[in-house]
Amino acid sequence: MDAVTIIAAAILLAAAFITDISKQIIPNWLTILFFGCGFLFHLIADGIQGGGMSVAGAAAGFIPLLLLHLAKGIGAGDVKLFGALGAWVGVGNVLEVLMYSILYAGLIGIAVAVIYRPFSSKLTFGMTALLVPGEEPKRRQWLKFADSGQKFPFMLAVAPAAITVWMMLD
Repeated sequence: MDAVTIIAAAILLAAAFITDISKQIIPNWLTILFFGCGFLFHLIADGIQGGGMSVAGAAAGFIPLLLLHLAKGIGAGDVKLFGALGAWVGVGNVLEVLMYSILYAGLIGIAVAVIYRPFSSKLTFGMTALLVPGEEPKRRQWLKFADSGQKFPFMLAVAPAAITVWMMLD
């Protein structure tokens, strides 16, 4: 991936992270803008082949997450976000980010379950002591969604997934 692609994808993910964490929404204008810019960039840079790569990447990011959305597993903003991301980074990279996002979401889900849905008070204290040595069990402000019944902000998993994928790039 070239520097422009990495920078554009990072800006997209940073903006989506901020809005998803603060408002639990990823705006349509953001995903539409970045999809269009990604498509145009690759079309201009690499011609028809670049445009085709961009459309294939968008489809590879959009379609699997659409299935998760239809199963009520994620919000529609996440679906469109992965479409826009795929338009920039292509099929292989968007699928890698998706795979790692699901793995990170599972790990975060386990942590939330351990901290917020204890099996017993002894287990809660023991697990919290392992996770946060020296502190008594207490609720974290940034995880307030766990108590409110709101959906899990998927960007908490997408951000580290993207970092993981980009760290593995040659």
